[in-house]
Amino acid sequence: MKERFMRFMYGRYGIDSLGKCVLGIGIAAAVVSWFTTARIFPVLSWACLIYTYFRMFSRNVYKRSAENRVYLEKTYKLRCFFARQKNMLAQRKTHHIYRCPSCRQKIRIPRGKGRIEIRCPKCSTTFIKKS
Repeated sequence: MKERFMRFMYGRYGIDSLGKCVLGIGIAAAVVSWFTTARIFPVLSWACLIYTYFRMFSRNVYKRSAENRVYLEKTYKLRCFFARQKNMLAQRKTHHIYRCPSCRQKIRIPRGKGRIEIRCPKCSTTFIKKS
């Protein structure tokens, strides 16, 4: 069965970032439609699901990849913001992140060093903080 599906999908586009996003919107619309009586949510859910399958089974790989590239370009800043937040949360376990009082530059200090004097690399201001 797996081999038949692989043969069927050969030459087809498959799933990508835009497909995952549209599928997520469709699932969210389906969940919202269970709790409201608005007729737009079931229609939106079905439209997103159909569009996702259309993109996934499409043989026009060039056009689907161009659509995905445009989507990735439009969402670049938003994805970078969330990646930065995820990175900062991971670093909070091992480092403190302070801001310089004069220039607002972020400075990363390792935890567990006690009270230390921090010198800003940008403006050379010194201040004392607990690490």
